[in-house]
Amino acid sequence: MAADPQKIHPVYDVEAPNHPSAPLVPRSMSKSDAGDPERGVQQQQQQHPPQHTIPVMHSRPPKKRRSCCCRFFCWLISILLILIVAIAITVGILYLVFRPKVPKYSVDELRVTQFDTSDNNSLSATFNLTITARNPNKKIGIYYEGGSHISAWYVDTKLCEGSLPKFYQGHRNTTVLSIPLTGQTQDATGLQSSLQQQLQETGNVPLNLKVNQPVRIKLGKLKLFTIKFRIRCNIVVDNLTANSSIRIQSSSCKFRFRL
Repeated sequence: MAADPQKIHPVYDVEAPNHPSAPLVPRSMSKSDAGDPERGVQQQQQQHPPQHTIPVMHSRPPKKRRSCCCRFFCWLISILLILIVAIAITVGILYLVFRPKVPKYSVDELRVTQFDTSDNNSLSATFNLTITARNPNKKIGIYYEGGSHISAWYVDTKLCEGSLPKFYQGHRNTTVLSIPLTGQTQDATGLQSSLQQQLQETGNVPLNLKVNQPVRIKLGKLKLFTIKFRIRCNIVVDNLTANSSIRIQSSSCKFRFRL
């Protein structure tokens, strides 16, 4: 009886890891490139270029201090605009209610009681001015305060000076003021010769009057703060002889005020 032929069965190692078989050459690589591994790597780099990581810049949140400063300036500008608008509205209402008009002034008379030269070559001058002040306003009064100053000039030389009295000028009032001026000019030789030449050439003498007067305006029953009236008058007289009749040939006054 013939013996049965022995059958050889493959034995698998169950403990060995089951790795899937993979080709030694990548699928993307042709068989002709399998013998050149460097060429295969170059083809992989061309097909899958390296990716660079781009850093992301995050903006910083605004600082609280800057936000507070902006808010403060916005509030400040808003308050200033409100104040300007309120002042403009108030001024407009006051103008419509009181209708203010500029006071008017005129020089009516000039009397010279002294105008002579002494032994020390100084010139002494005493004038007496008559000035008319008119307040044309219906609802505005003017308080003429102390501390005023008035001076008479010939060209650039001050001849004499004085001050206006304190008084209150009511609505639509005309006030006539008599103002004495006195002064002394040192080294008056050139002044005397200039006056004589002026009289010979033109027959008159131009004088300038400068007035600085602090006043307070009364609107109805409200008395405002002090402001300054500045009055400039140009007058032309026929002579400056003491105790003689002096005729004013022309007179003009300009008025303005400042706070």
